[in-house]
Amino acid sequence: MTQAHDKLIGQVPARIVEVARLQVTPYEGRVAEYNVATWLQLPGLANLPVSLLIGYRDGDKRREVAVDHGKVNAHGKILLSGIARLAVRHRIDDMQVRLRSAVPAQSLVVEELFVQAVELARNDHGQALASSQA
Repeated sequence: MTQAHDKLIGQVPARIVEVARLQVTPYEGRVAEYNVATWLQLPGLANLPVSLLIGYRDGDKRREVAVDHGKVNAHGKILLSGIARLAVRHRIDDMQVRLRSAVPAQSLVVEELFVQAVELARNDHGQALASSQA
């Protein structure tokens, strides 16, 4: 069996994680959704497949969700994006964006990383909560 190699793209700040509205679904229970996109340079992985994953802790369990899959172009670059649907029983902590490949990435340049809640949580007055940037 082939071993997968994971590389950390970035840690998602708690202020971004906490503003997502939790939806209740019939099959998955409570779910938080995030738009995720990243431009990467992966020298040495040209023309090879890679996957974008979100890893997180939910209570005492580690979970991961696949967001996108693609093939690195001939110049060693790739754009991966999608919506991450994170099932939540307790609370999302330690959310990380990761890259998975069959061949270890010798280096990884993150040109851009974007993570945003699809829908913001609402306060008691029905207004969307927004985080301020410091």
